[in-house]
Amino acid sequence: MTEIPDYLLKRSKDRRAVLSGGTPSAEPSASKEVAKTSTSSAAPALAAEVAPPPPPRPDPAYVVAAKSRRKIPFWAMATLSLLPVWAFFYLLAVSPQEREASGPMAIGEAAYGACASCHGAAGQGGAGRVLHEGEVLKTFPHIEDMLNFVYTGSQPYVSADLAVYGNPDREGGAHAPLSYNGNAMPAQGESWGGGLSNYEILGVVCHERYAIGGADPKSEQWAAEYAMWCSEDSEIFAALEAGSVDFETLAETFSMLETPPREVGTQARPSK
Repeated sequence: MTEIPDYLLKRSKDRRAVLSGGTPSAEPSASKEVAKTSTSSAAPALAAEVAPPPPPRPDPAYVVAAKSRRKIPFWAMATLSLLPVWAFFYLLAVSPQEREASGPMAIGEAAYGACASCHGAAGQGGAGRVLHEGEVLKTFPHIEDMLNFVYTGSQPYVSADLAVYGNPDREGGAHAPLSYNGNAMPAQGESWGGGLSNYEILGVVCHERYAIGGADPKSEQWAAEYAMWCSEDSEIFAALEAGSVDFETLAETFSMLETPPREVGTQARPSK
């Protein structure tokens, strides 16, 4: 038996309804289409209402770099806490330190305080002769003669009947013992009752010649003398300070030098 399709049955049913004065039934498919259309049109509205938020903006490059940078490990904090201490000691190490004065010039500057009462703090003279502006260098062009005179003082020159001390051809005239205000130059050497050792006398003489008298230690005229007698590296000063030589033995001890020193001595003598 052949099955009659649904649409033919529906058409026959509608025809009978029309003949009997009724209303044909609505198309189920049309209802379904309307429902489908309503459902599909409502879906976008619902989708629009529940749309997800936009994605966050990407971080700037410097934020990305900061987030990706390796963090300082906790154990390093102890080391970092010591940085202020390290900085303090570093500054202490690189800061210029006051250098303690040493050598003949430093010793002489300290010892000259006793001489300043007669010769003036700047060698301008007073009860004693003027030393500054080259005056002492005119009298004693050779340091050995000045060392001898400072050691003995002027009275032994008088006793030895020495008419002058220092350079007899001195510019402006030679100096005679007791010729300046009748005042004697007091002896500084220990064997004559003075209070200075040999190396202290050398220091005073260096100070008077270079710091007060105006001799330039870098000049051709005075550089060799300064290096031998008055520099911090002076072997003669070191030997006098150590007590291995004195003014009597100094010339013989250092006779092997390229330019050996002259005799100093501890007795009044003419300049050589």
